[in-house]
Amino acid sequence: MYFTYYINLFTINIDIILILSRKVFIMVNLIFNNETHTEILLTRHGQTEWNFLKKVQGKLDIPLNEKGIKQAQITKSKLQNEEIDLILSSPLIRAVETAKIINTGKNIPLFISKQFSERDFGEFEGMANYNFDYEAFWSYKQNLQYEKAENIRLFFNRVYSALDEIYLKYKGKRILLVGHAGISIPVYCYFNGIPNIDTLLDLAIDNCEVVKYVYKERE
Repeated sequence: MYFTYYINLFTINIDIILILSRKVFIMVNLIFNNETHTEILLTRHGQTEWNFLKKVQGKLDIPLNEKGIKQAQITKSKLQNEEIDLILSSPLIRAVETAKIINTGKNIPLFISKQFSERDFGEFEGMANYNFDYEAFWSYKQNLQYEKAENIRLFFNRVYSALDEIYLKYKGKRILLVGHAGISIPVYCYFNGIPNIDTLLDLAIDNCEVVKYVYKERE
């Protein structure tokens, strides 16, 4: 009788252990099998002197000014507790400087991606943004063609292709992308769709602002 009681008790305890073990296994899988949740933390470089003067930089390599360095340092503090697997940066110095400041003391793998370089403003580079039709320049609807400047739809295709590549190459990772105001516009549209508005200029993020995007799972 007592023997049977202890056998039953032992069996019950084994069942409880198995149930608990399964729950732990499920929890561990939920924690570590997040490969379907690829995330991008997008930030724009810190301020440059040309930002301050409202001059269009485009592909021109303008370094951070003193305020821009401080902005990058503040962003570093904001991201201090974020889990980041790698950093992708535009090759332009203002973005690279920002990425390096954020990465100080972290030693996160940092890669340069030409695909996330700022839009080529061509004939408008060096001009104040109020000396030409800056809103029309960012109109996806108008889709204006320029002598030298990069067409908006070709620019979008470049950025979309780079974002597709991130999903395929870094699935399940959290990526810090350090780019530009221009880059932030197609990134927004990639994840949220292109709004039916005359100009997309208002979608651009501020210097060192951080926004998060999560890829949807694909077949």
